[in-house]
Amino acid sequence: METRSDTPYPFDLSVIIPALDEELTIGECITKIQAVFHDNAINGEIIIADSSSDRTAAIAQSLGARVIKPEKSGYGNAYIAAFKHATGRYLILGDSDNTYDFCEIPKLLAPLKSGADFVIGSRFKGTIHSGAMAPLHRYIGNPLLTWMINVIFQTHFSDTHSGFRAITREALDRLPIKTGGMEFASEMLVMASKEHLNIVEVPINYYPRITPSKLHSFADGWRHIRFVLLMKPLPFVAIPGLVFSLVGVLLMVIFSLQGDVEVSHLHTFILGAILIIGGLQVVTIGFLMKTYSIIHGYENKAGIIEFIMTYSNLEKFLVLGSALLFGGVIIGLNIMVQWMSVSFGYLSEISTAIISLVLIVSGLQIVLFAVFQSMMLLNENNNNDKSI
Repeated sequence: METRSDTPYPFDLSVIIPALDEELTIGECITKIQAVFHDNAINGEIIIADSSSDRTAAIAQSLGARVIKPEKSGYGNAYIAAFKHATGRYLILGDSDNTYDFCEIPKLLAPLKSGADFVIGSRFKGTIHSGAMAPLHRYIGNPLLTWMINVIFQTHFSDTHSGFRAITREALDRLPIKTGGMEFASEMLVMASKEHLNIVEVPINYYPRITPSKLHSFADGWRHIRFVLLMKPLPFVAIPGLVFSLVGVLLMVIFSLQGDVEVSHLHTFILGAILIIGGLQVVTIGFLMKTYSIIHGYENKAGIIEFIMTYSNLEKFLVLGSALLFGGVIIGLNIMVQWMSVSFGYLSEISTAIISLVLIVSGLQIVLFAVFQSMMLLNENNNNDKSI
């Protein structure tokens, strides 16, 4: 590797390790890294992003590592804090529980020195030693989440949640990473793919940890899924909601034309109403999620979302929602008048009442969507009078 005098970077390599109560393993991790530095003539630094309540920080400092204290807790926050202190040309990311073998650092550095931007240590292409990964994670959790990311973002990763990674400083500076929890692992890969980085996977070993795992299978898994949905809400949220609404409209129209809804098709008619209202709610939520994603820099606006994020068009949604709401109220008042005309006696207007309900609720949903969407765009509108 280049010497300090040959590169603008103070160090050739920065190894960053987040730590949370890992006093039993942090020393071995640091010793392995230092051995790699010595054996490969690497001018490197070790940064421990520590949030521990045990002796982890003291042990790390006694071995010569630099310890920082992230202001916020969380896996992603630890790395984001450490990135500000790292000064190496290359960065290695790894866990402090000794499940990843830091002696394999040269395997991750080799592709970077050959032109790669980002290297993932793949456990599934390498060796997962007995007891290293719970069956739920090995056969369901990790494969499912990896599959989701590959399908949604058209990537070809084998292990999207490996914690053993290497990246160049230039490549890292191109990634707008913001998430502070375990979804940091997914975000980093997604953003790297969107930036068209040259990403390489290398096989690694994965060993059992000697202390209890701090992962929360379902909570952490949901955080990853939630992040993926935030990145691509339209195909996975808005479109299914639109389909439900259209099916609901079709059911209500068909049975309204057939007549005698109260006699023979009332339950299906009600199902149609539920599909319309529920589907429309899902569609508007999908659009709001997409807007949030764009505002926070995860996505670029284009197509229908660009239309929706324009203030003049949001006014059209307000008009549409108000028209539906007004129509529903008029129908409802007409039912009330008919009921009064029979002295509040028997009245068979259930289907009409359902139509009134659908119009009123749908109108309210659209109006509230337009209002909330406008509120989300207020700050952005200060820089652009027409759209964000």
